[in-house]
Amino acid sequence: MQDKVFIDTNIFVYLYSSDEKDKKEKCLSAIGNYDCYTSTQAINELINVLIKKFNVKPNIIKEVIDEIYSSCIVNNVDKEIINKALDIHFTYGFSYYDSLMLSSALNSQCTQILTEDMNNNQLIDNVLKITNIFID
Repeated sequence: MQDKVFIDTNIFVYLYSSDEKDKKEKCLSAIGNYDCYTSTQAINELINVLIKKFNVKPNIIKEVIDEIYSSCIVNNVDKEIINKALDIHFTYGFSYYDSLMLSSALNSQCTQILTEDMNNNQLIDNVLKITNIFID
């Protein structure tokens, strides 16, 4: 059984961007080695970037959404996740939205969150390791 990892928005952005080919390859490689989880928050943030930064058309965005749903288990952000995000925010000092990602990852019982942000190698609640896949 592969480790469960949570995919942060920025990893998806690199997967669907043609600007950063090296980062895209690292993301593809990393995702292929894990059971992947994400949240509706990450998908919505990705959609926002695809529209605003890359001017992607709706039909392409819908295909991206289909790909994510077929390759990841996607959690809805609910009251439990929101409450835990508040605890994480006030305990660890992350922004609320990063705390929401971390809470979603914990809710999914992931052992890692793959991201470019946050504090590489920091352990959240003695369970979830923040992993910046771009640091060698």
